[in-house]
Amino acid sequence: MITRDWLLADSPTSLLQARLGASYRAGLALLGNPLAAIGLAIVLLLVIMAVFAPWLAPYSPFGQSLGERLQPPSLQHWMGTDELGRDILSRVIYGARITLMIVALVAIISAPIGLIAGAVSAYFGGWTDRIMMGITDVFLSMPKLILALAFVAALGPGIENAIIAIAITAWPAYARIARAETMTFRNSEFIDAVRMQGASPARIIFRHILPLCTSSMIIRVTLDMAGIILTAAGLGFIGLGAQPPLPEWGAMISRGRAFILDQWWVATMPGFAILVVSLGFCFLGDGLRDVLDPKQGAGR
Repeated sequence: MITRDWLLADSPTSLLQARLGASYRAGLALLGNPLAAIGLAIVLLLVIMAVFAPWLAPYSPFGQSLGERLQPPSLQHWMGTDELGRDILSRVIYGARITLMIVALVAIISAPIGLIAGAVSAYFGGWTDRIMMGITDVFLSMPKLILALAFVAALGPGIENAIIAIAITAWPAYARIARAETMTFRNSEFIDAVRMQGASPARIIFRHILPLCTSSMIIRVTLDMAGIILTAAGLGFIGLGAQPPLPEWGAMISRGRAFILDQWWVATMPGFAILVVSLGFCFLGDGLRDVLDPKQGAGR
């Protein structure tokens, strides 16, 4: 109780106490939202599956047994087997590694690029803003999947090129958010005070502006995870993403579509995994928006 009272103190005595208290309140608010809690549980399950896949998977994701091909779900194979006799549950579990790697790398690449581009565009304004936002609008005017298909077709099939293509299509939305956030406080008094102290534009942008855009960026990245998963699965489905024999969920659905009428489980199980994980990220993103968006909090 002492620790909880210290975290929830109305008058914190240090910056550390204030930050830990804010994080603790945000965690309580997030867990108090049933859908957000479900989303967090799904995302944590995805992480656990990815990290502990060698211990959780009952079989090798690549081991073939033609004598057990296209077996329905049973106690021996909970999700059945595919056309090569591989255990689908094991491949779904190992596929969590690929999915988590894709969403993490896309977020790491695209979010900082968009954040910096939007902040620089809004801070300098003028021709800088017009040129950078013109480029951003060109990317935003085209559907993400079509644009990703074009880049993958140019770069060649493969999971690495798919990640690069998805990241290239994802950064403009983050740039727009960062620009809108920066526009609200670029002429604020605290920015003027830092500027009068002789701080360079780079220092102002990276030390004072970008941290203020972080909350909105976290919300947007979390909400975009579902779209990233679906885009990666779409590329894998048409053979431009992860290549066989990698257990990528989209590629698994593509191979299972030939048996969809009689052996439904081959395509349904990885499809169900995509559905659950995508919903998990959507639920978590909605919860984070309620917790981190100051406008949402002010209305309560």
